[in-house]
Amino acid sequence: MAEDLSAVARFLYEAGTLKQTKRTGWWMAGVRDPESVAEHSWRTALLATIIAKLEGADPAQAAYLAVWHDSQETRTGDVNYLGKKYATEADPQAVTGDQVAGMPEILASAVRELVAEYEAKVSAEAICARDADKLECMIQGIEYKAQGYENAQRWIDNSRGRLTTKSANELADAVLATGSLDWLRTALGENSN
Repeated sequence: MAEDLSAVARFLYEAGTLKQTKRTGWWMAGVRDPESVAEHSWRTALLATIIAKLEGADPAQAAYLAVWHDSQETRTGDVNYLGKKYATEADPQAVTGDQVAGMPEILASAVRELVAEYEAKVSAEAICARDADKLECMIQGIEYKAQGYENAQRWIDNSRGRLTTKSANELADAVLATGSLDWLRTALGENSN
């Protein structure tokens, strides 16, 4: 007899709400239509693979952690740092427990373990995923600043200052020294000077 996957199906619809859930901190920088949590999580996962590979950690596990790192925001919304000063922060592991309730245990336990690993901040992969989260915010800030949102500099500086791994810091330096459209100039064979 096949397992009941209805709880998994419900969660997949729930996860889709992150495509519309805006990263609220950017509103304070004046960004009218900020990125969604899902957009942020995608590049965070990509960055986690890069940082982990450079750090000698498991890139697949780091990306796996990064993909799930904000999944609780389907239920809590994106609470920015100022909001956290006033609101009691929901326990990500408790939210995850509710999200996976009713799923086959092989899935539910895997998700609970991922969130616990990320929140523990101990494994090399969790450290890389956390640095990826900060570096993604820095890169997004650079892109918003290039669009005219000067107040994004605060997010660039704060995110840069919170990186911990050697590779994330070196990558941040490279990003800061690279124009946000240098990739296009290079792809088109144009002189970037």
